[in-house]
Amino acid sequence: MKGIVLAGGSGTRLHPTSLAISKQLIPVYDKPTIYYPLSTLMLAGITDILIISNPDDLPQFERLLGDGSQLGLRITYTAQAHPNGIAESLVLGADHIGDDSVALILGDNVFHGPRFSPMLREISRSLDGCVLFGYQVHDPERYGVGEVDADGKLISIEEKPTRPRSDRAITGLYFYDNNVVDIAKNIQPSARGELEITDVNLRYLADGKATMIDLGRGFTWLDTGTPEALLSASQFVHVLETRQQVYIACLEEIALRMGFIDADACYELGLKLSKSDYGRYVMKLAKNWGAGN
Repeated sequence: MKGIVLAGGSGTRLHPTSLAISKQLIPVYDKPTIYYPLSTLMLAGITDILIISNPDDLPQFERLLGDGSQLGLRITYTAQAHPNGIAESLVLGADHIGDDSVALILGDNVFHGPRFSPMLREISRSLDGCVLFGYQVHDPERYGVGEVDADGKLISIEEKPTRPRSDRAITGLYFYDNNVVDIAKNIQPSARGELEITDVNLRYLADGKATMIDLGRGFTWLDTGTPEALLSASQFVHVLETRQQVYIACLEEIALRMGFIDADACYELGLKLSKSDYGRYVMKLAKNWGAGN
């Protein structure tokens, strides 16, 4: 399975900060926002990842992440000249996807919950159609909304409905089989001139190939597209990391635990950041896993 992180857009809701820096590079507490969606793909076992952003911001992502080899990944980059909709990322990423399935995640989404990695890996192994993730919200009219029947079967999808049929927002994480490339290439722009991801999902629903998994209680999903949401996400990460003494979305730790790199490589990555608490955490972790032995 391939991965795509859509890290484009102009971030107008975060102006003036995002006038100078991509919103996906603004910190969520102690690390760039893009670390969080990248960590989600890594937890799914995905190592071949395409980052899509606007041409001005791509060099910043390349400076931060390079080719990904230091983490046991293969990271490539593609420009999205204009923000023409989420589904355009599947068209721009067609060559990257090739004959494979794909997990697409929005670059400003934060996911955290129990047994997340095993769930994602199981989905990637058995994928047939598309899998969406629902999350209970108090304001579903702001989101794409999924409705399920009494048996949990997905029966409708609506984009920002005036009268929502459910309170389950569809999050910014999507798993698709290889048919998604042709589907995305053949949808028409919406009234606002964008290729809507909801139209892709509706095609799968019409074919009986769409499933929505309810993330449920004990799980947290945040998007960081406004100053308030960015602050809330930072406070959430700060509280968890301080109380549990475990870092969230630490790419080096995930790479080590997933077997993408060994303990010595992990230690070297931490050493480069050793003047920060983050770097010292990575070094300590690597030593506990046998670095230097």
